[in-house]
Amino acid sequence: MDNQNEQEYINAVLAGIDTGEYDAEISMDELEELAKTAGATTVCRVLQKRPAPDAATVIGEGKLSELSETAKALDAKLIIFDCELSSSQIRNIEDITDIRVIDRTMLILDIFAMRAVTNEGKLQVESAQLKYRLSRLTGLGTSLSRLGGGIGTRGPGETKLETDRRHIRRRLEKLDSELKELEKRRSVARNRRKKDDMLTAAIVGYTNAGKSTLLNALTGAEVLAEDKLFATLDLTSRAIELPDGRSVILTDTVGFIRRLPHHLIEAFKSTLEEAASADIILHVCDASDEQVPDKIKTAEELLAELGCGGIPVINVLNKCDRVQYELPEDDSTVKISALNGEGLDRLKQLIADKLSDRVSSLTLLIPYENASDAAMLRKYGSVSSEEYLPEGIKLSAVVDKKYLHLFSRYSI
Repeated sequence: MDNQNEQEYINAVLAGIDTGEYDAEISMDELEELAKTAGATTVCRVLQKRPAPDAATVIGEGKLSELSETAKALDAKLIIFDCELSSSQIRNIEDITDIRVIDRTMLILDIFAMRAVTNEGKLQVESAQLKYRLSRLTGLGTSLSRLGGGIGTRGPGETKLETDRRHIRRRLEKLDSELKELEKRRSVARNRRKKDDMLTAAIVGYTNAGKSTLLNALTGAEVLAEDKLFATLDLTSRAIELPDGRSVILTDTVGFIRRLPHHLIEAFKSTLEEAASADIILHVCDASDEQVPDKIKTAEELLAELGCGGIPVINVLNKCDRVQYELPEDDSTVKISALNGEGLDRLKQLIADKLSDRVSSLTLLIPYENASDAAMLRKYGSVSSEEYLPEGIKLSAVVDKKYLHLFSRYSI
């Protein structure tokens, strides 16, 4: 955040093509949000309908000349394309416009560099940047020759990227080794949670849907929650207590985004893998967003890609206080406002219900001579009431089904 506070907003022109493959207007809206998050003010948008991108300049040269004149008239210092550009395309566009050019992926990587807080987050960002830029060193034009040139240039030193490929490859090997070590540690922590029978829930969803605000509301955590894309890049886990007394570890994850390039998904897969190992997934959606059905579809595709099939999912319709119409609710959908607390009790109950097939409710009478079994019950289950009678200890509890055989003889 410090980087953004110190940096003045610069004027940027957004450019894209509409080939009919996806909704280009919505994608441009998202690009504008990304640009705002990175510290740019959009002064103009240019969208050209084409059957395919121009091999040399993406948009036609005539349209590009028009864009160049408009950009200079509006004092724009940056052109952001809503697609991936080759190094030769960047060079060609910069030669014609004499304005620095970056693409959608470079913009997202820049935001990642700005947002990463933990050591692992920073390593992932640097690795993704280096892998992306390694293949584009030849002819990248002014975008790599300017040091500290603002949006699209944050991260490792650019002059090294141009002059020393071997240094980059050595650095990537070191980064990959460090990331594998961190992933090994996280895997050990996950296995320990499983061994200790700790329930886990992953909070996933489109970026800026309110995931961090929900985590804060449920747990009292103080995770950065802003009305900007990718406010959270680093994993944060906190525990909450369910209505039946069980505890669940909630983990906030990096937000989804449309058309996120696969190598970026790979770079941040370790943060998203928490979803694949979770007992339940909370899929947070911005209920006030008109594009919520499309975003749900995007999230479902990414979850399937991460191997999350078969894990129970609750669709959490957040920001319901901004919606004027009635939102649907069922046994897998809950409407909430993480900001004012509306619906959070029902969400906790839904989580408990979804995980109920793992547990049984029972009432036991344990003789005093077997009081150690009562202590074991408190360890492996959640005791809701306890009464000391002449014949023994009467307990009502919720217990994981795999431990039922330890207590079934006391059942009444």
